[in-house]
Amino acid sequence: MDSARQGAPFARVARHAYGYNIRQVDRFLARAGQNHQLERSEGDSVTSTAVRSTIFAPARGGYEPRAVDAALDRLEDAFAVRERDDLIESKGQDAWLRQIGRRAAVLKGRLNRAPGERFRRPAGRKTPGYNVEDVDALCGTLLGYLENSLPLSVDVVRRAVFRETVGAEGYEEAQVDAFLDRVIELMAAID
Repeated sequence: MDSARQGAPFARVARHAYGYNIRQVDRFLARAGQNHQLERSEGDSVTSTAVRSTIFAPARGGYEPRAVDAALDRLEDAFAVRERDDLIESKGQDAWLRQIGRRAAVLKGRLNRAPGERFRRPAGRKTPGYNVEDVDALCGTLLGYLENSLPLSVDVVRRAVFRETVGAEGYEEAQVDAFLDRVIELMAAID
């Protein structure tokens, strides 16, 4: 890894290895930084959801992905706090609590399903999916967090990795990923 390049905000991978496209990362972070400097969020501003869903193209000699991902996690958390504060300032603490309660209720509805039945199975017999036991284990941890206030870092959810399986042996990856995105939104808004 080449981290000796002057002025670069992140270390770069070796010249022939793939990292994140430098221009895309720099442009996004510049835009996010400008938006974060604004006193309040505005129409087309960067949001915590936009930060979480940002994808950069692979590029030879690009930025080291883990370093960029860690910075994006911190940025997402900062925008989530700002969004929470904006909502509380404009509509009050009760509005924020109602919003959190609605989000948590939807998530708990799925989490309270029986293990093995929380998500759809992949459509095709050879379609990759996530290991049901791995996903259900995380769901149990999330229930403890939401129902019993057990401590849990949002980074545990962000970094969750599931063994791969195929067909009806697993859960559909896209549905699990979308659900975990909603969990991350909620946790970022609470913490």
